[in-house]
Amino acid sequence: MTGHRLAGRALLCTATAIIAIARPSHAQYAGDGFMFKAPGGTLGIRGGFEYATANSDLFTFVTNELTVDRSDFSSPTFGANLAIRLSARNDLVFDFGFSKVSRRSEFRDWVDQDDQPIEQTTSLQRMPLTMGFRHYITARGHAIGRFAWIPTRRALYLGVGGGMMKYKFHQAGDFIDMSTLNVFHDEFVSQAWTPVAHGAAGLDVGLGTATILNIEARYTWAKGPMGADFVGFNRIDLSGLSVTAGLSVRLY
Repeated sequence: MTGHRLAGRALLCTATAIIAIARPSHAQYAGDGFMFKAPGGTLGIRGGFEYATANSDLFTFVTNELTVDRSDFSSPTFGANLAIRLSARNDLVFDFGFSKVSRRSEFRDWVDQDDQPIEQTTSLQRMPLTMGFRHYITARGHAIGRFAWIPTRRALYLGVGGGMMKYKFHQAGDFIDMSTLNVFHDEFVSQAWTPVAHGAAGLDVGLGTATILNIEARYTWAKGPMGADFVGFNRIDLSGLSVTAGLSVRLY
């Protein structure tokens, strides 16, 4: 089973769990007050963990030659977003994310003089900038007459988005010239911008009239070209599944 199928199944399982948590009672009100009007949007920050699929020939080569595994390219992730209310159930969302991992390694099958390991460091950095839409499956509030709006306790949503991702794959340390078997010190870098898309399922939990706890599972699709230091490799796989939690504030 490919990494994309595994990540897709994990996203589906997470979405199912969120739906179970969000299953409403007859009246899921915040219970601590009301607002004079529906909020115009939200501003939020989040943090969590991103499971990288690392499913391209570059990662196959690196994991075969060096003492790293595909899972070593998974990392903490952080982000922020601004959501602008379009209607009772829909938002326009501007989103920024950041993740970076750095791993020390050595060649699996080769050693230097005096049986010393041949060591290097490999890092991967991803920074997506996207615009997307969020649709709430359950109501996030109810208007009472013309002058009051009561937020619900829980609101479930689905989201999609797209934009550009800046990425950097970097290796520095000692390497082997396979034609001469000489060990040399060098640095290899590939960095660029590439298109990115994502799908998400999330849950907003009201902590009051102004603050929201947000839980989200998101799968990101992206592949980018390799630079001149990595001639002969196909596009690098930058996809992954992230699970995050964060806080948002309602804007008026």
